[in-house]
Amino acid sequence: MKSLQKSVLIWYSAPQMFALVTDVAKYPDFLPWCDHSRVLQLDADGMTAELGLSMGGLRQVFTTRNEHDVNRRVGMSLVNGPFSSLEGVWSFSPVGASDTGVATDEVEGSAPITAMASACRVSLSLQYGFDNAALQAVVGPVFDRIANSLVDAFVKRAITVYG
Repeated sequence: MKSLQKSVLIWYSAPQMFALVTDVAKYPDFLPWCDHSRVLQLDADGMTAELGLSMGGLRQVFTTRNEHDVNRRVGMSLVNGPFSSLEGVWSFSPVGASDTGVATDEVEGSAPITAMASACRVSLSLQYGFDNAALQAVVGPVFDRIANSLVDAFVKRAITVYG
């Protein structure tokens, strides 16, 4: 099983970043590997969503159940797809401008800071694996690239959407 941990401090609020991560319908607009996405079920606790992965001639579809702790956390777990396991957590931790302890140019998506500016730490923890060695050989390297680019893709999306 592979494991990934990524984190970034960004000059956008936790609610703004939570909104981007949970707006599954928009994924094909900014994730180059995502050829389709749709929410299969939406309820008070989160959603079940389907994503289509298309990269380098490889096409796969997987479904996750995403549990929401609004503006704080999104927990993902595999429902079905090419993985033997897929578990992940996005977390959004607010950080006030006076509490960051970093210079503006050290923060992704830097913007002018005001006394009331806020930032957040966006973190992604992801674990995934494949039971089938052939599937691991084909899908594994593609998903490794995707997993390693997810946090950066959402940072770029925040800059596009929020300025």
